[in-house]
Amino acid sequence: MQHETAKDLTRRATFELFTPVTVRFCDTDKLGHVNNVSIASYIEAGRCELYYKLLQDAGTDARIDFVLARAAIDFRREIFYPGTVEVGSRFLKLGNRSVTTGYGIFVGDACVATSECVNVFFDMETRKSVAPTGSLRSLLEAAVAR
Repeated sequence: MQHETAKDLTRRATFELFTPVTVRFCDTDKLGHVNNVSIASYIEAGRCELYYKLLQDAGTDARIDFVLARAAIDFRREIFYPGTVEVGSRFLKLGNRSVTTGYGIFVGDACVATSECVNVFFDMETRKSVAPTGSLRSLLEAAVAR
């Protein structure tokens, strides 16, 4: 993945929000490192906190939610048990009916994985994608610009 310098997902300075996640023994595989599926769950923890913090301020319509449409992960280094990782999370791009988020997983200052995910805005009643409006769109525009 290619990124602008300001949004280089391998750098801690790119992120304002970090979610600590404890590495569990059951996250490891027979090779002794953390399995790729566990890394995806670490990214999910960061993604959930990112959206939770945004939605606290949005006052959004309860019918609108987000559906994960795409997740891409670049594995850069192994992670081992025991320990804690920190998942940096940020908004990258706002589309008409979707938003792209970026993540960096760090052990200390070392970036061990990066990810980009696309979530689609979803109307829970009609079961269709919708465009975000009002305060939600404004908050997302501001978050992407940071």
